[in-house]
Amino acid sequence: MRIEEIDKNFAAAAFTRQDVKFYDVRKEPFRIYGLYNPVEEPVFRRMPGEVADAVSPRVSGLSLHTAGGRVRFKTNSPFIAIRAEMPELFPMSHMPRTGQAGFAVYFNKNGQSTYYRTFKPDSLRLMEGKGITGIVEFVDIPEEDMRDVTVYFPLYGMVDSLYIGLQEDAEVLPGDTYKREKPVVFYGSSITQGGCASHPGNCYQGFLSRRFDFDYVNLGFSGNAKAEDAMIDYICGLDMSMFVYDYDHNAPSLEHLRNTHDKMFRAIRAAHPDMPVIFMSAPNFDTNRDHWTPRRALIFENYARAAAEGDKNVYYVDGERLFGGDCRDGCTVDGCHPNDLGFYRMADAVGATMEIIYSREGCKYE
Repeated sequence: MRIEEIDKNFAAAAFTRQDVKFYDVRKEPFRIYGLYNPVEEPVFRRMPGEVADAVSPRVSGLSLHTAGGRVRFKTNSPFIAIRAEMPELFPMSHMPRTGQAGFAVYFNKNGQSTYYRTFKPDSLRLMEGKGITGIVEFVDIPEEDMRDVTVYFPLYGMVDSLYIGLQEDAEVLPGDTYKREKPVVFYGSSITQGGCASHPGNCYQGFLSRRFDFDYVNLGFSGNAKAEDAMIDYICGLDMSMFVYDYDHNAPSLEHLRNTHDKMFRAIRAAHPDMPVIFMSAPNFDTNRDHWTPRRALIFENYARAAAEGDKNVYYVDGERLFGGDCRDGCTVDGCHPNDLGFYRMADAVGATMEIIYSREGCKYE
């Protein structure tokens, strides 16, 4: 028997209401964040197709994963439903389907964003490799007054279209904007993309965004963040308030890291002379110290060199400290990819550095 037949709490919520109206999130009053040109592009993506193609075929495919995508709106509807077209979804052996292919719902109030529910993908269709076409699911809202809502897109799935279903006579208004509207850009590996969070809001960028109320762009490319020239050029051209890069994991060798890491920083700094840049090394340092020690040293040396040259807007977050001390062995699903505890610890460590940046007198990185 399927677990959904044994325990109804594991089942996706079937939608049976008739008083529903579906809205295309590409249209007003909905606001989409973290995705490239979402109103004009035929499918949701994280960067221009021609740029992703120029980087590599794998980045081209991964750029269609919607990690970091969010939609915001306000409503007094007593329920929220979704209808999503997701053409390719296959089960991952080490990541919850709710994180890979689910949509997470948050309520926002007074600059604070609180998790409420996750739209869960249909497990049978995933197991059959069919993707999800026309999925419909809903969650009740406990109070019928006006709610400010954020829905996070899946971390490891493609979404061609997304419709939000609300009670047909309910109000729907634009959602609140972020306090810090110019986005923080994150570049890195599968960890940056969000593997293996239990739902899309629990990647470390999600924790940080809710803590500091900032918009962000997730440029994590699972196994394929290698600081290619086309990627560097693209990131340099982004209008961003801060840059965080942690592609240590995906650099194929120490020599590759040596040839690209400082090069990437220099290009970013030339394009954004005063913008904060955070260097990060790999978090699972203790799994193979002989491998990670020289890489961490190289990243720190690049940071220290920039600081010694007088750069006052460069910061370093030591990967060895990202998972903390207590229960650090419980921070991953496989010795590498963080679970929710691991992502929370990462956000806590990076957040301490961001606190310093945002508290600086006259900070203009809003």
